[in-house]
Amino acid sequence: MSNYNHRQDLEMGHWPELRATFNDLIEVVWTEKALSEQFKQELFTMASLASGCQHCQSHGAFHLQSIGAGRDRIRALWDYETSELFSAAERAALDLVRAAAQIPNATTPEHFAELRKYYTNLQIIEILAVNSMAGWLNRWNDTIATVTDQESVDWATENLADVGWHIGKHTGETEEQRKAHPLNLGWIRKEDQ
Repeated sequence: MSNYNHRQDLEMGHWPELRATFNDLIEVVWTEKALSEQFKQELFTMASLASGCQHCQSHGAFHLQSIGAGRDRIRALWDYETSELFSAAERAALDLVRAAAQIPNATTPEHFAELRKYYTNLQIIEILAVNSMAGWLNRWNDTIATVTDQESVDWATENLADVGWHIGKHTGETEEQRKAHPLNLGWIRKEDQ
């Protein structure tokens, strides 16, 4: 039996007001203002990489491919510092998110000085909001070792295993398995992502 008996009983949906409020926050953060949906999803995935949440890494990467991000660019997140697929501006944002998602927080004034070369205050606020939203989900899902849906696991195993992704503790018992990503099951409104 799993080390996290009945972890599905600890999922956010068991507190409907919390789930609804969090979905509202997702909708606000994910609404395109000055940053694209794809870039926000890349930032989310980077925050998940930095925090170590394999569940959110696979969800972020799977969602990226579902909105049309190329496989090579998704894989390049694992080594964005040297990848030619990312601009200096994108690297500055990814650097901040990676530092901010660590515990303890590793951001410095230099991160913000670099960001200000490329981004407005509103864009920086968007970057911070995505990172903070990812932090909530990373902490929640990693704490209870949320079982990752098979659709995301299969995609990440096929496309990301050789760059460092592995399912880790997010496997589960047969009765805990979900077949599809939450977007495809209708658990999260598409407009909230």
